[in-house]
Amino acid sequence: MSATVSDIAALISGKVIGDGSAIVSGTSNLKYANLGHITFVDNPKYEKQFIDSKALVTICQNEFIAPGKTLILVNDPMLAFIVIVEHFKGKPEPYPLGIDPAAWVSPSAKIGAGTSILPFARIGNNSIIGTDCIIHGGVSIGRNCTLGNNIVLHPNVVIYDDCVIGDYVTIHANSVIGADGFGYKTTDGIHKKIPQTGNVELEHHVEIGACSTIDRGTFGPTRIGEGTKVDNLVQIGHNCEIGKHNLLVAQVGIAGSCTTGNYVVVAGQAGLADHVTLADEVVVGAKSAVMRTAGKGERLLGIPARQERDEKRILIYLNKLPDIFRDIKKIKKQLNIQEDE
Repeated sequence: MSATVSDIAALISGKVIGDGSAIVSGTSNLKYANLGHITFVDNPKYEKQFIDSKALVTICQNEFIAPGKTLILVNDPMLAFIVIVEHFKGKPEPYPLGIDPAAWVSPSAKIGAGTSILPFARIGNNSIIGTDCIIHGGVSIGRNCTLGNNIVLHPNVVIYDDCVIGDYVTIHANSVIGADGFGYKTTDGIHKKIPQTGNVELEHHVEIGACSTIDRGTFGPTRIGEGTKVDNLVQIGHNCEIGKHNLLVAQVGIAGSCTTGNYVVVAGQAGLADHVTLADEVVVGAKSAVMRTAGKGERLLGIPARQERDEKRILIYLNKLPDIFRDIKKIKKQLNIQEDE
């Protein structure tokens, strides 16, 4: 696929600076762009990369001084670039509609129009799958599950019994939805398993990365709110209520019965203790251990997590400790104070 710079500018409501008749043949980032590529820059710190880039045309917010380069000016370069990438990518080759002969679908299951069930997928009794879904090979969907429309389940995803998945949900390879929560009662030295009779509910437009796990509730649902995006290798424990439009980054661990508000961000390898509540718009820094409830808009960092500004102040002081220690030794020597044994 190719398009002129002017055509692309019209697609994103941009203003052309330079040669609008030049032909764009593909997309790339600043580092790897070649002649014929379109790219973008959305931060002045990348100006040198922009100047050195071989890209034919660059989407940006403000005009850079770069003789000979063609620009398209827009309000939001990254958003505009996403539109262009989707335009050049086009629609993928469609999968065969219907149920592949190598798949197993229970006679009591209901499959919507336009849905593709690929080889070696398994659909359990009384499960319902909506329209225009893609169920890849090796996917296992248990009994009594309800899946909405326009869902994509990548290879080897496992959906346990009784789970509910909304429309436009994507789950990447090897993730497990609805395994038993980690619930035991220790009696007389024996860990007695607590039956996990709840389920998992994923609301519309949720995306789950590869190799992530969301445990079913003990008696009610574990729920993931609309628009939430979960990265790879994330664990969400039983009974959690994750709000709408959260971002949970790789290797986050959320213990059972936690609640998050809307637009919460939990950065990589951070963890939440059980029964913690995070209000709307809380941001948890990477590798933090959250042991307490956080109010709206708080930014948490550290182990245990505290207000970000307090943790950064502590880190600054920690970095000064060697100098402080040397100063104390000098003072003690001047005062003839013996070092402690």
